Amino acid sequence: MNKFLLLTTVMLNTVLLSSCFKEYKGRINIDGSSSVYPLTEAVAEDFRKENSDIRITVGVSGTGGGFKKFLRGETDISNASRPISTHELELSRKNGIEFIEIPVSYDGMAIVVSPKNSFVDYITVAELKKMWSPESQNKVKFWKQVRSSWPNTKLNLYGAGTSSGTYDYFTEAINGKPKASRGDYTASEDDNVLVQGVSSDASGLGYFGLAYFTENKDKLRLVPVKYNEHAEAVIPNDSTVQHGIYQPLSRPEFIYVNAKAADKPYVQEFIKFYLEQAGKLSREVGYIPLPEEVYKLSYERFTKRITGSVFENKSVVGSNLLQLLSIDNK
Repeated sequence: MNKFLLLTTVMLNTVLLSSCFKEYKGRINIDGSSSVYPLTEAVAEDFRKENSDIRITVGVSGTGGGFKKFLRGETDISNASRPISTHELELSRKNGIEFIEIPVSYDGMAIVVSPKNSFVDYITVAELKKMWSPESQNKVKFWKQVRSSWPNTKLNLYGAGTSSGTYDYFTEAINGKPKASRGDYTASEDDNVLVQGVSSDASGLGYFGLAYFTENKDKLRLVPVKYNEHAEAVIPNDSTVQHGIYQPLSRPEFIYVNAKAADKPYVQEFIKFYLEQAGKLSREVGYIPLPEEVYKLSYERFTKRITGSVFENKSVVGSNLLQLLSIDNK
């Protein structure tokens, strides 16, 4: 090896090593919901452009998995597609983990089928319950059992795994109780797995966050939902979700900030940036922005260090964020 090549190799290795062992002014560890991931990652990506000395990692282990890490003090921020549960609240108190709850967007949960499915024109909440209720396990196996005009073909269901906040919200909204669901379906905390499953299965039906439909709308067909047989069939969009028309599958999404981490200046900068950008970036990744007043109240909640959940002993289904935050911030 000649001297020039040797010197070039040494210099390249030095650059690679220095990038691997870069000194950061601060680190922010985030984990949790796959539904909230696209928004938080988009915010983090934009924040990194102006703050390259802050290392932000965003993981995906589902809302439940994210809370487990958060309540052990392993992460600074937890993405969540549902409010913290009663059990998790008890664990936070036991472990001495205080947190600030911040809603960041709305999501209209998408009900989807394959484009190869030509017979589903809409679906009612009652029909979704007939498909997904615990009592339907090993009994409701064919589309015709759900609606007599549908064909007598196999019904293949795809949905969120049990550690997912999407699973908790969907089961409460459709079956009346969190975690009340049949178990004989293809389950995953990774929404991309569900997208792949439904898109290639003409007999399939699935549910997940709207962003994953938006990202894959060339592979899927969105099914309008009727609250009851006499109601209008509605699809999730800015208007129907923000104004509570797409019911009961409109939900707020959250980040939870560890109260001790919130004292770090770079975490404060990140949360301020997040709430300033969340409205614009929500649309870009396929979700629905919150009203501007809700973002203002959320930032006020953060700056005042108001800890705890506004949803303690309350259902999130049909909730009014503006009203809840206005009362709790006083």
